Amino acid sequence: MNEYELKVYDEIEDWKRKITRRSGMMNRVSKKAQEKINEFIPEKVHELMTESIKGMVKATLFGSQLTTNRKQAIGLSLEERDELVRKKISSFQKTAIIEGAGTGAGGILLGLADFPLLLTIKMKFLFESASIYGFDTKEYEERLFLLHVFQLAFSSDEIRRNTLVVIENWEERKKELVEMDWRKFQQEYRDYIDFVKMLQLVPGIGAFVGAYANNNLLKTLGETAMNAYRLRILQKAQ
Repeated sequence: MNEYELKVYDEIEDWKRKITRRSGMMNRVSKKAQEKINEFIPEKVHELMTESIKGMVKATLFGSQLTTNRKQAIGLSLEERDELVRKKISSFQKTAIIEGAGTGAGGILLGLADFPLLLTIKMKFLFESASIYGFDTKEYEERLFLLHVFQLAFSSDEIRRNTLVVIENWEERKKELVEMDWRKFQQEYRDYIDFVKMLQLVPGIGAFVGAYANNNLLKTLGETAMNAYRLRILQKAQ
């Protein structure tokens, strides 16, 4: 490893300690409340929501696949790729802030439109990140990895730790993974964002909450994607 790669290795280790740390009290209480609510939701509704989000994500994946420049980082060093991803994070945060403020200011109807719009922004960012780090999202396993990165960013403590293990051992684990667990995927994501997104529907504060929440969600996703892909690159270099 060169000097920069050693620095990245230390950053990844710090990041892994951070994301495996136990969540704060408010997050744990919120998760428990969501689990109780989910118990009262009829199974048919869970199935409908799972299929809806599965379809939404797959449509977003297809669209992002078509619009991503796969040659944008050819010949760049890891340090240069990192810098380009940081610029992408900043750019996508600005887009998400505008989207969140706009839908938050629009009340309930526009607030409901926030979910698919924000999901599209997040997936597009992940495709850009994969491309910059040299991974070909034409390959099914790379799109599956991308979804695991998403799940790592937006899930509860236990699922996050389990997903990190999968990502750390991707070359071995990808052979076992045929399809995403869509039920778990949608439920973890909804539980993660539900509380703050409900506040976004409140008149008067919706625009501020939407902008603030979306900025933080993209920041979390950016940090997660950056370190997950850097981890794979360093593993390949060993």
